[in-house]
Amino acid sequence: MSGSKSKPTELRRQRRARQHGCWGHLIVAPLWVAYDANLGTLLRTCDAVGACLAVPRTPHYKEALARGDTLRGRRPCIHWVAPSKEHWLDEQRAGGFRLVAVELADGATPLSRLEPARIPTVLLLGHEHNGVPDDVLTGVDECVEIPMVGWGASLNVAVAGSLVAYRLAGLS
Repeated sequence: MSGSKSKPTELRRQRRARQHGCWGHLIVAPLWVAYDANLGTLLRTCDAVGACLAVPRTPHYKEALARGDTLRGRRPCIHWVAPSKEHWLDEQRAGGFRLVAVELADGATPLSRLEPARIPTVLLLGHEHNGVPDDVLTGVDECVEIPMVGWGASLNVAVAGSLVAYRLAGLS
């Protein structure tokens, strides 16, 4: 390595010379998220880890992503989920995707033991207060739990989703 240091803009250019398209290996799916700021944060995380984002095709999600798009149009691909979340999940499962949910559940894998995704994977994130619906949890391949030592029962959904996405992408 030479004695000169690269500028941040040069480093960014070297790390990703062009915008990625649909990589399809990891899809982050916050299908039940209510708060707009969480969607913008998850969009940024998807860009950072090379994942796609899957969201329902509703005015709430479209507006939240438009407001939270700090990447100014250079964002990762977005899969618009329609007509129903359940139908979309069935299609992913039939297409060979593994479904992983971030949720407190019996037998959940602690985050520290979660293996990077070796096959195409959908990361499901639930509602900030209610989590992933029970009827959806019965069909997932794995639940991931983020151990906590404080009084809170969970982390913010964008923080939790980001931690698990980095792990599934093999970056942590």
